[in-house]
Amino acid sequence: MIKILNAIIAINPNAVVNVLDNDVKKITWLEDTTPIAEADILAKQKELQTAYDNNKYQRDRAEAYPPMTDQLDDIYHNGIDAWKATIKAVKDKYPKE
Repeated sequence: MIKILNAIIAINPNAVVNVLDNDVKKITWLEDTTPIAEADILAKQKELQTAYDNNKYQRDRAEAYPPMTDQLDDIYHNGIDAWKATIKAVKDKYPKE
């Protein structure tokens, strides 16, 4: 889950805050940081979570792809078409939604 602090920093990268228990009600604004409305923080948190959830296929693919050195070795020994088949298998397993 996207943390409250991540939402705050997405809204104001220069914010200096302390957030207890990931609770929007437990924010201490430090060093004259202008407070951000709770509703705005929660909306940004939801937006960031949705973006994160929508890109799950990218994270899954990144883990499933062979290391780049192995990919280059595959191209050298087996050619581009064999490499493409390996990559396509991963893309098919984790399609864009």
